[in-house]
Amino acid sequence: TRRYLAHLCRKRLRIGEHSLMKQVYILILLILGFVSCSTDKKHFSFDGRLTNINQGEFYVYALDDASVGLDTVKVEAGRFSYEMPCTKPSILMLVFPNFSEQPIFAEPGKSVDVKGDASHLKELEVTGSKTNELMNKFRQQIANASPPEMERYAAQFIADHPESPVGAYLVTKYFIKTPRANYNKALSLINMLLKAQPEYGYLRLLQGQLKSLAALEKGTLPNFSARDINGKAIDVKALRTAPVAVLYTWATWNYDYNMLNSRLNDSYQRANGQLKVVGFNLDASRSDCRRSLESQSIAWPTVNDQQLFNSPTLQLLGLTTVPDNLVLQRGRIVAHGLPVEQLMKKVDELLPKTAP
Repeated sequence: TRRYLAHLCRKRLRIGEHSLMKQVYILILLILGFVSCSTDKKHFSFDGRLTNINQGEFYVYALDDASVGLDTVKVEAGRFSYEMPCTKPSILMLVFPNFSEQPIFAEPGKSVDVKGDASHLKELEVTGSKTNELMNKFRQQIANASPPEMERYAAQFIADHPESPVGAYLVTKYFIKTPRANYNKALSLINMLLKAQPEYGYLRLLQGQLKSLAALEKGTLPNFSARDINGKAIDVKALRTAPVAVLYTWATWNYDYNMLNSRLNDSYQRANGQLKVVGFNLDASRSDCRRSLESQSIAWPTVNDQQLFNSPTLQLLGLTTVPDNLVLQRGRIVAHGLPVEQLMKKVDELLPKTAP
């Protein structure tokens, strides 16, 4: 009997130890799962999957923070991941191989999932935070809208959600960085957003930039300082005194650049010195810029400061997208943000009048 009781005691003890170990094991798994699925409070990360693409890469940069440089995200087997230091909310821009840009809203300690079809990137879906899911709703709303309708939807969205950083992106996208720029409307929307987000520095920056953009509408070229890709200072005086001058943006990742450079080069060669041109290249790599200039025999000054749209010079000049342009006639701005065909038509109209 004693032996039997001792056996039962040992058996119960082993069962108790096993139960305790099982609970500890489950606790460890829960802790590890929590750690692996979270991002610390000073970082932001995203993981994603794109269908209809196996390998490739795209760029990422911060729209609202010039201190965050351009970075590359690799796609392997359709999947990608990215992590960055993050101590305040920020608007990240993904630049895809088809030249489209899509925003992701970063927040300290957040991790989001990105899903989409590489052939339909406008339908990109980002989940894991309220701000990104709010942006998803706007994407769905404008899926089949015309450009004027998109602008109306954007303005209404900002009025309905003035506290959201999505509004800052929408103002930039639909009222500033567009050939249909409406600076007065943009300023009124910025003022609305600032009432709800008075500490958001990017909105203050946009507010200041819009004053410079308003000056452009009056036909005056702001004084600026820049150096071309070879280190030579841009001659602003020569631009102001030239019969016709064109300042324009381009990038090798934008499908319009080949035709734009080629058409401008034809006019430049035929103008006999009456046309001045300055290009602002938005490639992250100066070597890519140089190769393109050499292959197309471009002789005019080209600026590449590797700051993309955060370039203070571009912001001062109001060149806010790719392609974008200013057309000057003896220093007076006569056109801004023309499509390629309209740009060349305008240049051809002006040159005969100024030919000797």
